[in-house]
Amino acid sequence: MEKGFLSIILHAHLPYVRHPEHDSFFEENWLFEAITECYLPLIGVLDRLLEDKVDYRLTLSLSPPLITMLRDELLTRRYLNHLNKLVELAEKEIIRTRKQPEYQKLARLYRRFFQNTLETYQNQYHCDLLSAFKKHHSAGNLELITSAATHGFLPLLSVSETAVRNQINIGVETFKLNFGYAPSGFWLPECAYYPGLEIALGEAGINYFFVDTHGIMNASESPRYGVYAPLDCGNGVAAFGRDPDSSKQVWSSQEGYPGDFDYREYYSDIGFDLEFDYIAPYILDGLTRINTGIKYHRVTGENLPKEIYQPKKALAKSKQHAQDFINKRQQQIDGLSANMDRPPIIVAPYDAELFGHWWFEGPHWLEHVLRLSGNTNGIQAISCSDYLSLQSSHQLATPSASTWGDQGYSSYWINEENDWIYPYLHKAEEDMEKLASDLQGLTVNPLQERALNQAARSILLAQASDWPFIMKSGTTSEYARKRITDHLARFNYLHDSIRKNRINERYLIALETMDNIFPEIDFRDFNP
Repeated sequence: MEKGFLSIILHAHLPYVRHPEHDSFFEENWLFEAITECYLPLIGVLDRLLEDKVDYRLTLSLSPPLITMLRDELLTRRYLNHLNKLVELAEKEIIRTRKQPEYQKLARLYRRFFQNTLETYQNQYHCDLLSAFKKHHSAGNLELITSAATHGFLPLLSVSETAVRNQINIGVETFKLNFGYAPSGFWLPECAYYPGLEIALGEAGINYFFVDTHGIMNASESPRYGVYAPLDCGNGVAAFGRDPDSSKQVWSSQEGYPGDFDYREYYSDIGFDLEFDYIAPYILDGLTRINTGIKYHRVTGENLPKEIYQPKKALAKSKQHAQDFINKRQQQIDGLSANMDRPPIIVAPYDAELFGHWWFEGPHWLEHVLRLSGNTNGIQAISCSDYLSLQSSHQLATPSASTWGDQGYSSYWINEENDWIYPYLHKAEEDMEKLASDLQGLTVNPLQERALNQAARSILLAQASDWPFIMKSGTTSEYARKRITDHLARFNYLHDSIRKNRINERYLIALETMDNIFPEIDFRDFNP
């Protein structure tokens, strides 16, 4: 019998960004960078583990906006164009660095990397990454779960039970539509929980979810096993808590592995470092500097000139850090198992985009962790579903309100930068529910139904947690504000058009073209 278990969960999410009205759009690069640097490298890890017959378990949460964007034909075409330009840029870099052999060696590495990315994406998986993830689920190694429809921050939407229910149910239905089965687990956006949320999760068929450490430690009953065993919320839905030690080792900017001086420096990119005229054909509209993914320096150290990146040294360090991570989990389990009547489970949830995008060597680290987890005595990587099947009874308690955001609660999503949005969100939700209620039992014609469903899409897109987060962080605040106001304006236009029975089909088609998420949505679900 195993002394204890390790459950690594990667949450893959990006906001729904798709702009057919423009030839190119800066924020669409969020998706392109994540596919190149995170999702395809992760698939490469899973492919190698499968080929080597490694017995491992990993959990991946795919949010509905990301699922939709990965299947979108427009974004697929634009991504292929993006990749081809990167190959071309890497080839130009090989020529430019011909008198700098250390730099040219890296330029050749990037050309191979981009060419392999293009080959894998276009020829091996035919531009369908969901099929790649589904393959590894079918092989029994990858547990796939999902999140809320547009990653809405559920505690701040909870003034309406209907809003929360739709965020959960439409998220689950989107997953089922794309994968053909229902998810067992659910990633609460921002790990944001409030007591009672488990009811809506249970009604949607969810068996478990995750909260941050203090959500378990401050539960209604003191947790007998801390965060190392789940709590039963009282309706059979289990809450798993994040282990702070494994989190700090990977996340911490001061103590975490990604800050090691041998790893690649994210912020040193030729898109910003080289002369404008040279880089212009490969940046946004030839005007706005952006990351290209070609980075020549390592982290080095604070206030020191950046030194050249050495990939072999970095990969060797990722192996050392993987061994260190497993050793520390083993020590935890040795200490915990002596005082528990069941094997402890160490739950280690992370944003998937950390691995490869922010931490270039992250996928290699993860691969070695998963290889090592099958070769140690007393520790095994499993999913939370696996753990629930092994343990039939759990302590009854309700987690406390919590998030994994700054300071642990809701301050990052409601503050002086973004609190203005919530009265508008709540008013729009109320108007949508009243509209659906008023039309209950009445016959609507096809044009009205399309307008009603598009109004529902606009509500959901306005509710995304990404926009208030960006406003607080100050990264692309103007874009975030515009997205909120645009979606609310679209909803208000549609609402008034429906009420007055003056629907402009041309304008409706334009909105359907721009916001084509959730093809199966039914406005009747907004009837409270």
